[in-house]
Amino acid sequence: MRLAILLTAAIALTACAAPAPAAPAEDPRVTVFTNGTIYTGLIDDTGAPQTVSGIVVNPDGRILATIPPMSADWGDDDSEIHLVDLGGAFLYPGFTDAHAHLLGIGQRELTLNLEGTASVAELVTRVEAELDGKPEASVLVGRGWIETGWPEGRMPMASDLDPVSGAHKVILGRSDGHALVANSAALAAAGITDETADPAGGRIERGGDGKATGILIDAAMGLVQPLMTEPDDAAISHALETGAGLYASRGWTGLHNMSVSAREAPLMQALAAEGRLPLRLYNAFDPDAFAVAEGRLHETDTITNRTVKLYMDGALGSRGAQLIAPYSDRPDTSGLSLLDDEGLAAFMARAQAANVQLAIHAIGDLANRRILEAYEAGGYGASLRWRIEHAQVIHVDDLARVASGGLIASMQPSHAIGDLFFAPARLGMDRLRGAYAWATLLDLGTVIAGGSDAPVEVGSPNIEFYAAVARKDLKGFSGEGWQPEEAISRPRALALFTTGPAFASFREADLGTIEPGKLADFSVFDRDLMTVPEGDILKAEPVMTVIGGKIVWRREDGAP
Repeated sequence: MRLAILLTAAIALTACAAPAPAAPAEDPRVTVFTNGTIYTGLIDDTGAPQTVSGIVVNPDGRILATIPPMSADWGDDDSEIHLVDLGGAFLYPGFTDAHAHLLGIGQRELTLNLEGTASVAELVTRVEAELDGKPEASVLVGRGWIETGWPEGRMPMASDLDPVSGAHKVILGRSDGHALVANSAALAAAGITDETADPAGGRIERGGDGKATGILIDAAMGLVQPLMTEPDDAAISHALETGAGLYASRGWTGLHNMSVSAREAPLMQALAAEGRLPLRLYNAFDPDAFAVAEGRLHETDTITNRTVKLYMDGALGSRGAQLIAPYSDRPDTSGLSLLDDEGLAAFMARAQAANVQLAIHAIGDLANRRILEAYEAGGYGASLRWRIEHAQVIHVDDLARVASGGLIASMQPSHAIGDLFFAPARLGMDRLRGAYAWATLLDLGTVIAGGSDAPVEVGSPNIEFYAAVARKDLKGFSGEGWQPEEAISRPRALALFTTGPAFASFREADLGTIEPGKLADFSVFDRDLMTVPEGDILKAEPVMTVIGGKIVWRREDGAP
């Protein structure tokens, strides 16, 4: 049977859902993706994930039709058709990371990356090697260490770095972005002494002798900010392009980009215009860039600017997450408040008036409760689609309030499989019942948008998918407090990274599933994430990334 006849039949079946005629394009042909397993993101009549044999994409980048499973000769040579042979690979609706930091992802690739550092001793060795040959008293900046599992059982301190750094200023950020360690030279250059008071919303960690250890938490990190060279526009653009290229190569088609500065907006717009930003971006701006989101400035076909990101508290690992009761392993602290109730209420009122979406960082149970109380007191509704970013620890009495208020939970599955090495110590077992509660929140009717929080985490779609369905670490370990009942099914996990982010960005009519009229954004992997043993999910490799019907990244070996 000729391919053209099959296409005619498929288009006739879906004509009622077909989009308007395509706009002129360089290649006037329709594109057909076939010869693989294609998951639409929908459920078929039997209750199983729906698959189709092919997807027909218009030159304007929207889906014209899907072709039901059938036996056919797809080797037809038709001058009106561009055939993309999937080579037996597995195609899904485009995976979107609903919470990441694009600039930070790029910068991680371009600076000292401390991911995987296994001990304080190794950290010191890496710093010593990095400083070798550098000019006297230069500044070394790095990021990515996390002390979980280190044999020393603690964070690094200035006293660890001083013997190998001398007059060099060393500033190394923890992976969560909410803490750093600075050596004594950097502390002195920043004017930080043992007597320096903690800034509002921050903490200078001190030892039992009252002396500063070199660890700075949340707002205290700003004290050393002047020591770091401010990147120019070219450096920012290079980092954004690097991050976008990396993400496309991992199979992501979209990213909800958090904590964006006003300065980045025109740079992203320019990169997109030049074809150097192969991602669909949904930006959440810093509060001082509210006007960008309010005016929907610097938008393109692939960039949306309508959201502002706020911070209620810090991170759990650095004990900055704001808790109702003190930390189980540090009874002297309950975390940090980075935004007071009056400020939150003012932002909520302003956002509603300006039709701006709010994305509010909240990790601790008190930070989450304060959002719920302000939201309910203001009478805000589900149509605003305001988001709680992370929603990691929620008091069990508050879980149902998230769904009932229509708030979106923007959650990162990999946080659970990493944090739960230290979360039991920070929280105690009782509070873990409301931690990383994906299944409970979904059962209550909450929309969850799944993400990674890269560069805090790796930023891998298969790691996030695995974490959601296995709720085990990357070696398959599950320990006390892991709450295995909060793991979710694979169709639900797929929705976390497809329909969830689509709804959270007001794009459910365009993205999230493979249906006629929607944008042709696809993620293609070499194995079936829906059926392989859970451990094999981590072995999945991307082979193709498609945005608007265009292949923006393809595996070098040409497969499929």
